[in-house]
Amino acid sequence: MPRMVFITPEGERQDVDAPTGLSVMEIAHLHGVDLEGACEGSLACSTCHVIVEPDWYKKLKPAEEDEQDMLDLAFGLEPTSRLGCQIEMTEALDGLTVRLPTATRNLMDS
Repeated sequence: MPRMVFITPEGERQDVDAPTGLSVMEIAHLHGVDLEGACEGSLACSTCHVIVEPDWYKKLKPAEEDEQDMLDLAFGLEPTSRLGCQIEMTEALDGLTVRLPTATRNLMDS
């Protein structure tokens, strides 16, 4: 089974099993990683924002327009930012490493 790494805002690494077919957001929830996902992956928020390590970012499918629009609302946006709900785990992504931002912006609670 592939594995992936979450890096907390404090710099702690959490290595986890990452079943293929699940999104990074779903994998985070499976392992108790603090990644919100307020809209449950329906592309209506940016609370599952992650920062993909640059070497891995190049291996991902490009973000579609809807994801890019939601990313514009994310706190702490970086050049390799993505929404965790839109990254599907595959064998080719074994070892994927993402950082969690220091905060999220949840517009769904307004």
